[in-house]
Amino acid sequence: MNASTVQRCAGLGAAATLSLYLGVKVVWVAVGLFGGGPDEARSSPGEWVLLNAVTVVMAVVGVALGLALALPFGRRLPAPAVLFFAWTACGFLGSLVPYGVVLAALGAAGADLDGGADGGRDERGGDGGGGGDSGDGLPGWESALITIGFAGMAVGIAVALPLYLRSRWPHAFRGPAGRPTSAVGLPRLLALSAAALAPAALWLYWSAGGRAGLRPGSPAWELSIRLLFGNGALWAVLGILGAWLLAGRLLPGTPRWTAVTLAFVGSGSLFAWNAWRLLWAVLRPGDYEPYQRMPLALAEHTLAVAAGAGLLALTLRATARASRVTADA
Repeated sequence: MNASTVQRCAGLGAAATLSLYLGVKVVWVAVGLFGGGPDEARSSPGEWVLLNAVTVVMAVVGVALGLALALPFGRRLPAPAVLFFAWTACGFLGSLVPYGVVLAALGAAGADLDGGADGGRDERGGDGGGGGDSGDGLPGWESALITIGFAGMAVGIAVALPLYLRSRWPHAFRGPAGRPTSAVGLPRLLALSAAALAPAALWLYWSAGGRAGLRPGSPAWELSIRLLFGNGALWAVLGILGAWLLAGRLLPGTPRWTAVTLAFVGSGSLFAWNAWRLLWAVLRPGDYEPYQRMPLALAEHTLAVAAGAGLLALTLRATARASRVTADA
């Protein structure tokens, strides 16, 4: 099976599986409009409909992205739009692949992923769970469709996106990293590294079981949530590593595609997850509460969003310069 066939299958698979999630969300919006659904929908119907309508729009964009990665029309779409949505989707879902693998392995081994905690509505309803999902009292088939939708989109994007980028902008992925991009300044690299690693250090600390800075009563000691913190820290570190490789400041001769992939996914994870969490922390829908104390949450997410955007700008600048150098060679 050649690369184009793999790309097409992965993109179509991502679109098809996310359509399952989209279908559930459309049903939830319809049910909420008529006063049915879970307790949360009946107690706050307007808020329920609004939050799930937002995720319907996000899912529609995700399905369209999967089709664009799979079908010929995707190569004719404006590059900035494709890159932004691909970057955001990969940051949201592609970065969850390691988390999902570890979580599945621990679940199969019988680990207690909830840690016996009894938490109310928290970040799982506002970020990792897809935004606005109560998760309480869901029929098994709805939970299954949501899980399949997220997992299929994550794996499909992780496979199709690199192949799409390489086929559309091949010069940006050829040769070793570093030589044509060594003009990236050290002060800028250090500033971006500090901005990304500061929240990553917090996430790693919380992942290890630390509780300083967490909101009293927060269920962040649950194993599944600690793994989510650890996953965020992992991609922040990998994103910084990709930037240093692209700049030629570390391991000269590393394949450029490796550096670009790490920087792209790592920066997307920093930006997408923390922009979403920051939005929820500011709007405070329903009884939403972040795991962290609010001032720390606002500072942490703002810094991570800025770091992600800065890393993307560096990546695009480095790959554009590499493309020009390779094309002129």
